Amino acid sequence: MIIPVSDEHSLPGASDAAIFANILATAGARQGPVCAVLSALDGLARESQGNSFSALDQDVRDGVAETCRRRHPSEADLLTAIAVRCYYRNDWVMRALDRETRPPFPTGFALGEGVRPLLNPVDERPEIYRKAP
Repeated sequence: MIIPVSDEHSLPGASDAAIFANILATAGARQGPVCAVLSALDGLARESQGNSFSALDQDVRDGVAETCRRRHPSEADLLTAIAVRCYYRNDWVMRALDRETRPPFPTGFALGEGVRPLLNPVDERPEIYRKAP
């Protein structure tokens, strides 16, 4: 649900076997919060619909997922971040986006025209970190 298949752009969803395996491996390091949000999601489904989350129709699943996101925002954000990170590490996805199949660091990726102004609020924000001695 976090990243569905895109037939229009010939892109896999995060449920693709290789991407999902990467998600599972990455989530293992944060097992506690990930299991908590998945348990909460299934619990909400059983409480409101009388069935497991995976057995619900798509439209009902969307509502249950939104309720879970509102009740457990930090855990839901963690799960989303893991899925997105793993998705964009996939070579197939990167090739489909006309990107080199490599990590973004240390060389980085060039920003397209018009993207730089989107970062102005970040540049204008005061420092939110402590400088190293």
